[in-house]
Amino acid sequence: MKLKVAPSILSSDFLHLEKEILAVEQAGADMLHLDIMDGHFVPNLTFGPGLVRQIRKITPLPLDAHLMITNPADFIDKFIDAGVNYLSFHIETDANYVSLFRKIRKLGVKAGIAINPETSLDVLPDIINEIDYMLIMSVHPGFGGQAFIEKSVEKVRKTKEIIGSRQIEIEIDGGINFQTATLVKEAGVNILVAGSFIFKSDNYAKTIAGLRNV
Repeated sequence: MKLKVAPSILSSDFLHLEKEILAVEQAGADMLHLDIMDGHFVPNLTFGPGLVRQIRKITPLPLDAHLMITNPADFIDKFIDAGVNYLSFHIETDANYVSLFRKIRKLGVKAGIAINPETSLDVLPDIINEIDYMLIMSVHPGFGGQAFIEKSVEKVRKTKEIIGSRQIEIEIDGGINFQTATLVKEAGVNILVAGSFIFKSDNYAKTIAGLRNV
């Protein structure tokens, strides 16, 4: 699969959000990653469907919404209505996984499951035929700028083994730079989420190209 780069706008300058989005779009981003946090499932609070709807007006890039929220079932419709193209929620929630996956896919959006660093992959074989992508957290969710957790590379390899020949994308989020991107690409990742590494760089285009070509 083609390696895609998804800048996480959580690390962008929100005072100039439209300018930042257009800048990474012109710099070659494949999609935009949207970190949705509720202050309960994770110890941080970000934004909701209203802002996503405004972002949808700014760019044609695919929008990848990562729901770090306790009750994803209550918000699936709202984020799909706002215009997202990828929608993942956490395996650690009490959600009825299969029914939500089917609902998301029926509405024409790619369905994903996100998994925290300390969570095992035991349940993955049971849901593998219901998802379009797997989002592996390589930091503890809640805040940007954290260091990459090395054990994530092995988790990617195991995920790749479970997926087998299925056309399921593997996404990774947390601590991504040129060095860690090389490791996870070799292990099987094809979507790299990067926040501060892109938005704190001096040249977005050079950074995105460098990630894509590791």
